[in-house]
Amino acid sequence: MRKNTILKGVQAHFSGHETFPLRQMWLKKAFDQAKSEGVILKSTFTDDNAIAEFGVGKNMVASIRHWALACNVMTEEGAPSSAYKVTNAANAILKDGGLDPYSENPTTAWYAHWWLAGKGNRATTWKWLFNHVTTPTFSREDLEAPLAEYARSLDPNRKLSPATLSRDIETCLRGYAPRSAGGSPEDYAEPMLGELGLIFEERKGHFAFRRGPKATLHDGMFAYALLDFWESAAPGLSSLAFETIAFGEGSPGRVFKLDEDSIAERLLALEDLTRGTLSWTDTAGLRQVHRNINKTEKLSERMIERAYA
Repeated sequence: MRKNTILKGVQAHFSGHETFPLRQMWLKKAFDQAKSEGVILKSTFTDDNAIAEFGVGKNMVASIRHWALACNVMTEEGAPSSAYKVTNAANAILKDGGLDPYSENPTTAWYAHWWLAGKGNRATTWKWLFNHVTTPTFSREDLEAPLAEYARSLDPNRKLSPATLSRDIETCLRGYAPRSAGGSPEDYAEPMLGELGLIFEERKGHFAFRRGPKATLHDGMFAYALLDFWESAAPGLSSLAFETIAFGEGSPGRVFKLDEDSIAERLLALEDLTRGTLSWTDTAGLRQVHRNINKTEKLSERMIERAYA
């Protein structure tokens, strides 16, 4: 495993999901609670009738709230203190008549994965796992000590119990590789991220990443992630090296577990996909993507739309 990098100003987050992996319709369930102007009252998740409203138990309601925040369906920014605000992206995707109103398109699962593992939004374990773990196989127990070290590097003064980290790792792994036998009926419910095929259980309790081309990852979603990564990794630069896109921390190559050939194919398609705003060059062994900064306004939104075409 790679040596941990201390990320200043990062808010470490290891709980909130109540140990329930993200389910297929949960983001839609949260989105459908929006009132006028995209406001979701915080009391929606705590009122006595929340169990009946969502059709799940109390802990699952809390989990739905967590996942809706973590996957950028709603945010506290721009909302009154008593409410959450639906994001523009979630509105475009999940509204009736939107890009994916029933949350059944694989792009929605890739979008959720990007916010968790690419951006680490309320999901420190997810980002750490996909960006820092490089061993061929791993178990939950293998991950506990290095994750604890990473957590200390982010916030040396915060005390985290081993049980909290262990539960977070287990929830993360089971979100991508659900149990195939044994356990409770809840273990059989197909998690939303399971369809992505990013992690598989090689043998009981031992997991591995599935690297290579990803058939359900649309080029539009890849471009959206690339633009998002670019803004955080090198916001002022007009070009980005292939190695950074493929191997950089938080990069699409690393977060989506793509092989080099798959990345190169997607980068070659960027010029047509973005109508020349992004373009790929490979001259004298220097492989990089260029962007026309003057034409990038609303490009991310257009890429999301393309990803559902």
